[in-house]
Amino acid sequence: MHPSSRKFPSFALAVGAILLFVTGMVQADDFIVYSPHVLATQSEIELRGYSYGDPRADFNGGNAAELSVSHAFTDWWKPEIYLARHEKDPGGSGRLVGYEFENTFQFTQPGEYWADFGFLASYEHQIVADKPDAVEFGPLVEKTAGRFTHRLNAIWEKEVGVGAGGKYEFRYSYSGTYAVSAAFRPGIEAYARPADRAYQAGPIVAGEWHVPGTTSSLEYRFGVVLGINAEAPRRTWLAQVEYEFF
Repeated sequence: MHPSSRKFPSFALAVGAILLFVTGMVQADDFIVYSPHVLATQSEIELRGYSYGDPRADFNGGNAAELSVSHAFTDWWKPEIYLARHEKDPGGSGRLVGYEFENTFQFTQPGEYWADFGFLASYEHQIVADKPDAVEFGPLVEKTAGRFTHRLNAIWEKEVGVGAGGKYEFRYSYSGTYAVSAAFRPGIEAYARPADRAYQAGPIVAGEWHVPGTTSSLEYRFGVVLGINAEAPRRTWLAQVEYEFF
């Protein structure tokens, strides 16, 4: 577990291309199930977001998107910077809400124990006056059995700084997929936010394509999670595209 001696790669061209897709799309961390795996020296450019499909005033028109870049400096640590976090509240107008510095730590090697374990830790800086900064942290678990892959996250969030509340908020999420092929992995995702009394689950499809003649790959994930109870949005459409390279 020694830091890589390779130089941090340039993201300029790929970031510029993805930025074209950001406009018009809101905090998308609530709809992602993180893997604990870190692949040394791999860099990533990621765009993900969600949009509510619910005519009720509390949800109608709500959406979000995030653009991030990351680089795994070692085989156990991957920092990620969210360059743009765009949010549109139901009934409101879209706005940039801040930045985030996120870290994934891989604690065990794949197959070393009954499951693979890691940890997420991040700091969110808000640029809007009515939102304090926040920290997030929690364990990441992944288990692969044959073609099935299961992931479980348990994340705590705490506001910090001026205007911060005193309580910790907790959320947990699950992803289960079946690898028909590398490019096609259907499955389900489930999200629970007890503080909001919101529970959702639904189908997703994900996959990865290797770019011929390169060490690069393109990952995708699309789906919709349905509200299990009245406090959750009736439908939340999810989208994620990620470009990975060495």
